[in-house]
Amino acid sequence: MNNLNAISLFSGAGGMDIGIRQAGFNILAELEIDKYCCETLRAAIKRERTNTVVFETDIRKVDPAQLGADLGVEPLPLDLLFGGPPCQPFSLAGKQNGLNDTRGPLLFEIVRFAEYFKPKVILLEQVKGILSAKDEDGKKGGVFEQFIAALESIDYIPKWQVCCAADYGVPQMRERVFVVATRGKNGFEFPARTHVPPEETPNLFGLPPYFTVGDVINGLGQPDAKIPGTTIYNRADGHVDVTPPRDRERIAQVPEGSYLAAQKHLSVDLRCNLQKKDTTKYLRLDRKKPSNTLRCGEIFYHPTEDRYLTPREYMRIHGYGDDYMLCGPIRSRTGTVKNLDQHRQVANSVPPPLAYAMGNEIRRYLSEQNI
Repeated sequence: MNNLNAISLFSGAGGMDIGIRQAGFNILAELEIDKYCCETLRAAIKRERTNTVVFETDIRKVDPAQLGADLGVEPLPLDLLFGGPPCQPFSLAGKQNGLNDTRGPLLFEIVRFAEYFKPKVILLEQVKGILSAKDEDGKKGGVFEQFIAALESIDYIPKWQVCCAADYGVPQMRERVFVVATRGKNGFEFPARTHVPPEETPNLFGLPPYFTVGDVINGLGQPDAKIPGTTIYNRADGHVDVTPPRDRERIAQVPEGSYLAAQKHLSVDLRCNLQKKDTTKYLRLDRKKPSNTLRCGEIFYHPTEDRYLTPREYMRIHGYGDDYMLCGPIRSRTGTVKNLDQHRQVANSVPPPLAYAMGNEIRRYLSEQNI
């Protein structure tokens, strides 16, 4: 089992790829459309001295047969095909346009690639909203039913489970659906959790409690301040404060673990006309708890300092090592952007420790099945 080959689709900043590599897989190719993510992936390849090839392209334009020829690999030796397609069409925090969103059908690209490469295992990550996303006819859960049917139509048997990153040593209450599909039969078992909520310790199995925000962001020191009107690119440490002065004034009024909309004693101007439901906007994290799910739409605040968290602090909360470097810009919070800045690269990615748990269990499955 020393030469397990994999192909990564929708690779993003490489969070999932880190864990899969750590589990012992050789990633032949990474396919990603965002140019800054591709820079991040290439920097990791250079640093780790792997033979992975990055394809900066729209996956819909890739012919799997040509990809196989470019890589010099026949379809059959592929052990693992994995990826996390764009989640925005199915996210409960978004517009939930599903397949009507131009990104929605990208979910089925992994089936198209699997039909050619015939991997022994397929691994997919998605937001929980995929389970209830409506299809074109408005049927709740219809999109997921179509996806499962598509896998079954090419002789794969899928299993799926909602997994929380905090259960696997990531200080973040991030829940995502993982689908594992195998050919012919499916004896795969999802990895057992390695950490438990504090109220469950001590426990029968001696598992440690969840890591907290305070556990992981200590020791970085004060970040450098971003100069207004400038853009910072490719900072190796990513420890840069992008907080505008007015936002700093707002968050100064928010207690640790709370959010701006809850501060009813403040003026409407300071509260930005936020609604009761806006519980993650201007949210100050709690040092003694795991973080809320990191999202692209906003940056959370430091537990005790009146500033946004830096990309490096985001990376620690997501389970990246300090030796991993993000490329691309470090921006202040803006609206829709064409390419991903460093905060968004992290928020879009799979936490590496969770990816490792999945990859390690897949490797074990392949070994036990002797396939």
